[in-house]
Amino acid sequence: MIRFEDVTVTHSGETRPTLHRVDLTIPEGELVLVIGRTGAGKSTLLGTINGHVPRFTGGTLSGRVTVEGRDTATHPTRAMADLVGVVPQDPAAGFVTDVVEDELAYEMEQLGVAPAVMRQRVEETLDLLGIAHLRRRTVATLSDGEQQRVAIGAVLTAHPRVLVLDEPTSALDPTASEEVLAAITRLVHDLGMTVVMAEHRLERVVQYADLVVSLDGSGAVAAGPPRTVLATTEVAPPVVMLGRLAGWDPVPLSIREARRHAGELRERLAGAVPHRPLPPDGAATVLTARGVTVAHGPTVAVRSVDLEVGAGDVVALMGRNGSGKTSLLWALQGSGPRRQGSVAIGGIDPAGVGPAEARRLVALVPHNPSDLLYADTVDEECAAADTESGAGGGTCRSLLDRILAGIPGDRHPSDLSEGQRLALVLAIQLTASPRILLLDEPTRGLDYAAKHHLTRVLGELTAGGRAVVVATHDVEFAASCATRVVVMAEGEIVADGATADVVTASPGFSPQVARILQPGRWLTVADVAAALAGDRR
Repeated sequence: MIRFEDVTVTHSGETRPTLHRVDLTIPEGELVLVIGRTGAGKSTLLGTINGHVPRFTGGTLSGRVTVEGRDTATHPTRAMADLVGVVPQDPAAGFVTDVVEDELAYEMEQLGVAPAVMRQRVEETLDLLGIAHLRRRTVATLSDGEQQRVAIGAVLTAHPRVLVLDEPTSALDPTASEEVLAAITRLVHDLGMTVVMAEHRLERVVQYADLVVSLDGSGAVAAGPPRTVLATTEVAPPVVMLGRLAGWDPVPLSIREARRHAGELRERLAGAVPHRPLPPDGAATVLTARGVTVAHGPTVAVRSVDLEVGAGDVVALMGRNGSGKTSLLWALQGSGPRRQGSVAIGGIDPAGVGPAEARRLVALVPHNPSDLLYADTVDEECAAADTESGAGGGTCRSLLDRILAGIPGDRHPSDLSEGQRLALVLAIQLTASPRILLLDEPTRGLDYAAKHHLTRVLGELTAGGRAVVVATHDVEFAASCATRVVVMAEGEIVADGATADVVTASPGFSPQVARILQPGRWLTVADVAAALAGDRR
């Protein structure tokens, strides 16, 4: 179906190839999962399937990529559109119309499909993806999960044989991601479609994969059955890492498989107490919010929310897409709309002071950190942050090196990896030494190692007396770093408590280790490893 023959890709300005001499065959009707560290070349591999790389990205490609016999070197991307459908990492960025029905029809219009056929395909796609009730909705009003399904539908109406997805669940809550993955697996099993998907949150998708393609960052590619490949890869979901730690053979890929092995491990852990990050006793309150209400036109996004955050706290703000998390963060930061209620950080409302003082009170890193970057180089961004914050020269660069060393100062921010861009924006925001840091979906696009590094950085910040509030759908990240979890629904707080109490009480927000080892209160592989190490001593 898809054939890579001795494929090497080198991007413009790079001396080292991103993909090196790749030989790979992807059979028809398979769900293929592409894994690897951030920046390993997953998006590059996906982009070669329809010729987008290097035609629109620059650089060079040697070797040959064919899909159903069509050579991407001799067939323009538009000539591959009837065969390969591509859904990018941000589906909303690819929408070209306002209404769902029109978006589903647009691709067919470009391909010259007859109107009667277009109407039939739109109806079939609406039913297949379970979005018939959205047909007349404007795409801007849809949740992230709904937008993802509409984006998939927009390419499906062209009846492609191959569907390429880049991080399809990265912005979705657990329930929405399950809905999208259910739709994807239906395409594979019911329609025989070939799906090639890159994803960092492997815990959500690995049990559905027929084939795993692993990139190790050197340009080389390894492919094979999921259980075989994941038994040794650096990148693996918690269920696999727990299986490796416990010595289970073969390693499990699902909660169901892991629980069949877990009895002996639960016995070994009996009597041990998980070590969880906790805020210091008697910590001073950093942020107090009372009766905060946020409305966007007639829609009330946040309803009379009360929240207190203390020094040393890492509060994970969770809830389904559209529950009000982002609106609350911007209201706490001071620049977002607030219909009523009060916010005080150290007794001061950030909405009532100038920008310089507000930066010393609170910093917010949006879900797309690039929104805060505007200079041509990393060094220029750091210098601007020093000036705007009234900090000494080199302050921002020093913070950046502590967060993630080795980022070239002359590099353009758009050329950085997701993890590097996040590190740069964190350094910029921390240059003013704010008392509280707000993060909106910071793990989108980050691999497990990068998330572990971010957890360490947040721990260092809170150890210094700062507080952190992080809105996230990443239950594994929340389990590793949060001292508290606050769950929102329809603009209201419906749960607030210690991380282990909240996540173990909810299957939707429970990490894999907790579900495997329940009724124990183990949340991460690191918790289990520490307990077993203590037991061996």
